Amino acid sequence: MDLFSPVILGDLELANRVAMAPLTRMRSGDSGVPGDLVVEHYAQRASIGLIVTEGTYPNHESQAFVGQPGIVTDEQVAGWRRVAEAVHARGGRIVMQVMHGGRVTHPDTNGGRRVVAPSAIAIDGVARTTTGKHPYPVPHALTTEEVRDVVRDFRRAAERAVEAGLDGVEIHGANGYLLHEFLAPSSNVRDDEYGGSPENRARLVVEVVTAVAEAIGAGRVGLRISPEHGIQDALEPDRDDVLATYGALLDQLRPLGLAYLSVLHREPAGELVQELRRRFGGPLMANSGFSTVTTRQEALALIEAAHADVVAVGRPVIANPDLVERWAGEHPENEPRTHLFYAPGAEGYTDYPVLRAG
Repeated sequence: MDLFSPVILGDLELANRVAMAPLTRMRSGDSGVPGDLVVEHYAQRASIGLIVTEGTYPNHESQAFVGQPGIVTDEQVAGWRRVAEAVHARGGRIVMQVMHGGRVTHPDTNGGRRVVAPSAIAIDGVARTTTGKHPYPVPHALTTEEVRDVVRDFRRAAERAVEAGLDGVEIHGANGYLLHEFLAPSSNVRDDEYGGSPENRARLVVEVVTAVAEAIGAGRVGLRISPEHGIQDALEPDRDDVLATYGALLDQLRPLGLAYLSVLHREPAGELVQELRRRFGGPLMANSGFSTVTTRQEALALIEAAHADVVAVGRPVIANPDLVERWAGEHPENEPRTHLFYAPGAEGYTDYPVLRAG
């Protein structure tokens, strides 16, 4: 296999094996509607094999960041339709990451709404809101019936994403947000059918992914997980429990025939990730995580050694809209301007230079 060769993930035909990792950029304003700037940003990166959008909220209380886009209102659907059309016009493929922030938010971020989680346990830290930094609140522990409403909201969000013309969705089950909060024993101390045993903690993710697959077709659905990542107090220190929990999850998802499994882990070629890949039985998108930047050399090695089918890349794609061309030709890369990742406006977002034609 070669990083620059085509690959098929379910119903998705990609021109190469580089994916744009979902990257929070906070450019969609108070309305959560992707505007001209967001359209341009994604269109610039259409030569990436697959664009995975920034995390997009499926209901208003699940908004985790100021300026985060949603897929709830008709206006948000219309904004994403413009994004999809612009990416497709340049021959690209794009899926929407649907993300419920869970307890990783604050009423000053989500419009004064509830903050929800599996259990009433707050994150030890501060939320960055429209009114400054505040401690994360103790969340409302979802009732059993409210958990089922979450499934419905994910399903509707996926339907809206496809209605907007995106090629599919990636369900965000990672990084300490709601679905990961259910998976992690530190944030889920429930005693109903959604808590306790590894199988019960995996239940919501199974139900969400199954419902979304039924709604839009499994071949258009990916799932992202981040076992052992230990971020935002979703702690998973016991390897045996991790294997039991994620094994139960993937054993149940395997028959669906999903497009891909995206695993964020510091050792994508290591024993845990490769065991989860075997349990999943489908294409693997590897992402080596936040701590180190994924380099051209690492991406090439992962594909050539068949440790992954696709490699998700973050910061280099922010700084290099034409990253695939640069990597294929071994051209120098632009350096990302990290202080502008979450700033408003075009600077550090749509103004990175591309290679000169010819």
